[in-house]
Amino acid sequence: MKEFNDTKEKPDNQDNYIPVDDIESSGFQVNNVVLTNVCKDPDSPGCKECLCQYNRLEEARFWSRIMEEHALFILLGLPCDQSKHREKAKFFINLFSGLRKRLDEACKLEGDLLRDLIEAVKAIIEFKAELLRHNIECRKAPGSNYPLLLDHIRREAERFLSLLQKPVPQDSLELLLEQEAFWLRIMKEHIEFVIHLLDPSERELIEQAEAFRKTFSRLLETARDLLSMNEVRPKNFNTVIRFTQDVVRNTTQLRDFKAAAFELTILCELLSIVSTPLLLDHIRREADKFLSELEVLLPEVIKCHSTLQ
Repeated sequence: MKEFNDTKEKPDNQDNYIPVDDIESSGFQVNNVVLTNVCKDPDSPGCKECLCQYNRLEEARFWSRIMEEHALFILLGLPCDQSKHREKAKFFINLFSGLRKRLDEACKLEGDLLRDLIEAVKAIIEFKAELLRHNIECRKAPGSNYPLLLDHIRREAERFLSLLQKPVPQDSLELLLEQEAFWLRIMKEHIEFVIHLLDPSERELIEQAEAFRKTFSRLLETARDLLSMNEVRPKNFNTVIRFTQDVVRNTTQLRDFKAAAFELTILCELLSIVSTPLLLDHIRREADKFLSELEVLLPEVIKCHSTLQ
């Protein structure tokens, strides 16, 4: 069996594949956090209002790229005879490309930029919802856009809109558990999509993916249980620390699996119906995003909500 973390030279005759904005694709690593637990305001309260420097601009840069790529994936999955939807998908690709350029030049997320971004996210949410409705009601040929995929990317857009419109929860434990419940579902669904995109002959990779699916289904159930338990507002919740460390370990392994799948696709060594290698790079970056958030939140929770300091 091919080792998934082997590093290989790309053949000389292999076409070079460069993800959209490859220069910034390396920017969403575990250590490139978008939240910070260092309060620059000396008058800021402590644990009750941690994460006071939550960086909405960096969140907007990350998620705007995700929205642009969602529009591309929708376009690639639409049947050729759905010209109106295809044109709308192209419109959103261009819209978020333009917004990303403005975000790269901005120092703050405010004013016209914030308003335009909110309106764009609301519009792409409705577009995704429209496609999902048509699919559910059998009004249009589905193409290769699974209903769950459309719902998946709609939920991600809803999350982006919420980040733009609402303040971050003040309590670090609540925020950590909310992040885990959201992202573990996303990670589980990524695995399910990959399983359905791999060729049936890729039996060993499918077996590995199935193992990940079982693990992340279990982790998601636990995250939802812990989030519910936290409603009684315990002063200390040491179990969350152990659980989060388990989540970090498993998400790191999944991130590496996604990265290896991307590399195999680039080398033309993976049999699948993946529409573009960018899809695998996309889901790898989302795993890195999840890890980066855990990296920042976990120390805050240990400090504020555990006896393990």
